[in-house]
Amino acid sequence: MLRIWLLIIGYFIGNIETGYIFGKLNKMDIRNYGSGNAGATNTLRVLGAKAGLVVFLGDFCKSLIPCLVVRFIFRDNVSLSYIYMLYIGLGVVLGHNFPFYLGFKGGKGVASTAGIILALDIRIALVCLIVFIITVAITRYVSLGSIFVMIILIGMSHFLVRFSYGFGDGQSSMEFRLLTAAIGVLSIFMHRANIKRLLSGTENKIGKKVEK
Repeated sequence: MLRIWLLIIGYFIGNIETGYIFGKLNKMDIRNYGSGNAGATNTLRVLGAKAGLVVFLGDFCKSLIPCLVVRFIFRDNVSLSYIYMLYIGLGVVLGHNFPFYLGFKGGKGVASTAGIILALDIRIALVCLIVFIITVAITRYVSLGSIFVMIILIGMSHFLVRFSYGFGDGQSSMEFRLLTAAIGVLSIFMHRANIKRLLSGTENKIGKKVEK
């Protein structure tokens, strides 16, 4: 039952749609521009670097802070604290991607997932950051860098669960793997249109101007 409540609480936190709020402060619905979502990347393209950074930090912190709070509350049971943290983090991403008051049309959850990753493991976070920067620097495709990050999250967390986090080989370790896989796969699924454009060579590169 607690797992469900953590998902629900996380969902409502995720509904704090930073990109949408920032757009409204600039007298616009950010979802009517660029790629049509309310995330940091679209805000960056439409409103510039400062706006993109503000939105990224907002979406990042709305998952990072709840995840750290849950880890602290359940710190006496290390493995359980990680599982509960992933539940509230998954809820935040679901709320960000599918906000009920915006017709379930939000962002793609990359910044919020990044907050989960940092709360989960600094080692995974550093590897993800390095790979993301290198990928975007070489290809100028933010979406490709984001997809690689999710693959790293799934792979490294699957590997590290055997040596970290206080798990054994039982049901709890499987639940952990399934949760991290769900978070990573969800983000990749949200990038399905980007994947099609990447394969066809029509994906927008960072720095390219977008129109309404």
